[in-house]
Amino acid sequence: MARRRSSRGADDIFGNIFGDFFGQNRDRRGAVFPRNIQGGDIFSSFGERIKASPIKATLSCSLEELYQGATKRMKITRHVIGPRGLAQEIEEILTIDTKPGWKKGTKFTFPEKGNEQPNVVAADLIFIVDEKPHPVFTRDGNDLIVTQKISLAEALTGYTVHLTTLDGRNLTIPINNVIHPNYQKVVPNEGMPIQGDLTKKGVLKIKFDIRFPRRVNAEQKAGIRRIFGP
Repeated sequence: MARRRSSRGADDIFGNIFGDFFGQNRDRRGAVFPRNIQGGDIFSSFGERIKASPIKATLSCSLEELYQGATKRMKITRHVIGPRGLAQEIEEILTIDTKPGWKKGTKFTFPEKGNEQPNVVAADLIFIVDEKPHPVFTRDGNDLIVTQKISLAEALTGYTVHLTTLDGRNLTIPINNVIHPNYQKVVPNEGMPIQGDLTKKGVLKIKFDIRFPRRVNAEQKAGIRRIFGP
């Protein structure tokens, strides 16, 4: 969808990116006469139309959006050439359907959505996915990592992990082993969806940050020696 607008709004995310291609080469009617590298008007050159360089922009996505997929709508403003060669600014809403398993660096291209200029093919607009930090999970490729803080007593006697997944499910994972500082629990098929085969997922790695007591009194030391001593 597109409509004319008379001035840029504060939420125009591409005003600065596209820049003003038209500011220096207008006639008094506002018609556009860009210049080529030799200094003459493009209208006087009869070579092939050149393609403008791609315009790149960031598409910030939450981990939940990259896990489940989402519809993102981005508003842009750009210049187009109207009737009689007059430049006008229009506003458009672009829709991007993110897919489960997309990663940071994934690119989505809208062909020729840059500013229009006479005798120049408009630039492609390329959105590049960036992953927002998550308060619970860290992503490592197709795997997810979470760190649980536990006490020394829980590390020695057993601990149950309770997690809410990125798609809202509740996981309960009992751990009956002794949890040492380098221990990690690996849960299959609870990582990120794998692009190309959405029936498969990476793994969930649960790591542990064991809180040791700052002080142990004499009675506690004796009890520890009695329990763990030779």
